Amino acid sequence: MTDQSTDPKKLFIRTYGCQMNVYDSERMAEAMGGQGYVEVGSPDEADMILLNTCHIREKAAEKVYSELGRFKDLKDAKPDLKIGVAGCVAQAEGEEIMRRQPMVDLVVGPQTYHRLPEMVEKVGRGEKALDTDFPLEDKFEVLKNRPTAKRAPTAFLTVQEGCDKFCAFCVVPYTRGAEVSRPPERILREARELVERGVREITLLGQNVNAYHGAGDGGDWSLARLIWALNDIDGLERIRFTTSHPNDMSDDLIAAHGECAKLMPYLHLPVQSGSDRILKRMNRKHTAEEYLRLIERIRAARPDILISGDFIVGFPEETDRDFEDTLDLIRAVNYGQAFSFKYSSRPGTPAAERPLVDEAEASDRLHRLQALINEQARGVMDGMVGREIGVLFEKPGRMEGQMAGKSDYLHAVHVKAEGIAPGDLRRVRITEAGPNSLAGALV
Repeated sequence: MTDQSTDPKKLFIRTYGCQMNVYDSERMAEAMGGQGYVEVGSPDEADMILLNTCHIREKAAEKVYSELGRFKDLKDAKPDLKIGVAGCVAQAEGEEIMRRQPMVDLVVGPQTYHRLPEMVEKVGRGEKALDTDFPLEDKFEVLKNRPTAKRAPTAFLTVQEGCDKFCAFCVVPYTRGAEVSRPPERILREARELVERGVREITLLGQNVNAYHGAGDGGDWSLARLIWALNDIDGLERIRFTTSHPNDMSDDLIAAHGECAKLMPYLHLPVQSGSDRILKRMNRKHTAEEYLRLIERIRAARPDILISGDFIVGFPEETDRDFEDTLDLIRAVNYGQAFSFKYSSRPGTPAAERPLVDEAEASDRLHRLQALINEQARGVMDGMVGREIGVLFEKPGRMEGQMAGKSDYLHAVHVKAEGIAPGDLRRVRITEAGPNSLAGALV
């Protein structure tokens, strides 16, 4: 008979939203691993469920309550099951979550998840645990001891958190706090640990990652200086970063795109609108023309760079002329890909008090914008056919004998060939462009 007391406790984490939440979930799993928890793939197996939430999309809080409602029967069947809510909705809603869903045992904000072990101990004593502080201690330093197990060839690494921009539509400054940059020595140490575990590509993360200014040896470090330091790590083959703000795209960072071989030719640089009137109402603090001139400078440094962006359609008071200005900007840039959304109101933000665009009109504009973006993205992919590019292979493809990976430009690529393993970085000649991926052959 098995001694149940020696069995590991099981943790299920469901992650919503951005790459930073993916990274945070990894670190939460590591923190709980020190308490004897192992991750499982289903809530039905779990002794603890954590929802790591995002507050960016419409009615985010209501979606969390709906998800929690689905766990009611599971909680009734397993009274000892612990349920927690983490992330930005936890930060914004706090006590309201526990009031509306008494089965929730703990609520932890995105800046305090390093305190999870202590909170779980409190829950184990039959108490509720709530922590949505903005603490002085460095959560990443508290969690500095990472496991040594082998991992996938790509990884996220948070270098900066928070935002001081206060765009009129965005809740991030309220849920993640002011801009804070991690010390460069700690980032480099974590990067080396990841490389020792098999990582070959690191994506640096931040709400405004190019606002990075870490205090380290030799004074204040820019993101470009950090990238050049990462460039010197043996075994690290690729560097990326996201998400950037146009106003923080510094000269040294632009130059790095042209000079640093490990910095990949892909840049996500959101603009949100092509209308100066709407940009001003959004509090973006740049014009469409300034954005276009910035793109020209970046492409002068790295002519083959793929540009990605974000767009909000139907922002309050957006007119047909404003929308046409956005389409004109898209035509001028020629995006390799972009993310686009209809505006949705966030309580507490300045834009939430403004008149909304008609829903049907906003939907029509979104459809037209996405059609243009998709046309451009397909043209960029078609232009890859016949080119020789680098591909970092990550996992088996859908068909037998295939391996799938990501190109220098972040396109999905699949190759049918023997002898390719996850983590291999190979040259591939692209032979075919599909709607969502490229096919190629090893060179």
